[in-house]
Amino acid sequence: MEKEKKKWFARPQKFKMRMAMMIIGVTLQGFGLSLLRQLNMGTDPCSLLTQGVEAHVPLSFGTCQVLCHLVTFAFVLRFDVSYIGFGTVGNMLCLGYISDFFSWIWRLALPEDFFSHTAVAWALLLPTLAVFIIGAATYMCAGLGSSPYDALPFIISGHFPKIPFKAIRMAWDIAFTLGGILLGAKAGIVTLAVAFFLGPVISFVQKKLEILLREKPARAA
Repeated sequence: MEKEKKKWFARPQKFKMRMAMMIIGVTLQGFGLSLLRQLNMGTDPCSLLTQGVEAHVPLSFGTCQVLCHLVTFAFVLRFDVSYIGFGTVGNMLCLGYISDFFSWIWRLALPEDFFSHTAVAWALLLPTLAVFIIGAATYMCAGLGSSPYDALPFIISGHFPKIPFKAIRMAWDIAFTLGGILLGAKAGIVTLAVAFFLGPVISFVQKKLEILLREKPARAA
């Protein structure tokens, strides 16, 4: 029996609502990431590697992130295009530049040493981390495709079903974290917080957003 051809850029039920969720989620994530970069207490593993690359090339953070994603995107394109969707494009091409935009705003609007004050950094840490994680969870729960970084652990897990997915994802995050550190980026409390709290927050947000994505029951004739 011929295998069903995998599709990309799927348009599931409540597509417009999902698009709005994805755009809001990526924007919140980019906003939060811009602040996390200023606080210098670490970022998520993917952004940490990007920061490491940025330290060695004359390119913006956003451009470096696109280039890093293109490498992993090639593997997603090769092994399972069903993970590619509008959310993939939004996260892969826009997240870094949204972060750069807000970073530019902070440089214009705030004193140069604003984020270097310890009290300011710790006061902003929890709300900034919350915005970043909720943004990431909202974009993922929209169900319009994953970033290449998030998709590849699922693809690898499909090829190695005997290895628990959590172990694969943990190894994936550790590899990117170590890569970022070796390139000169600074890991910190945020890197650990994202690793421990992103999964539970995704589950929480998904339950809250199910009401918006639930199909309305058909009216009786």
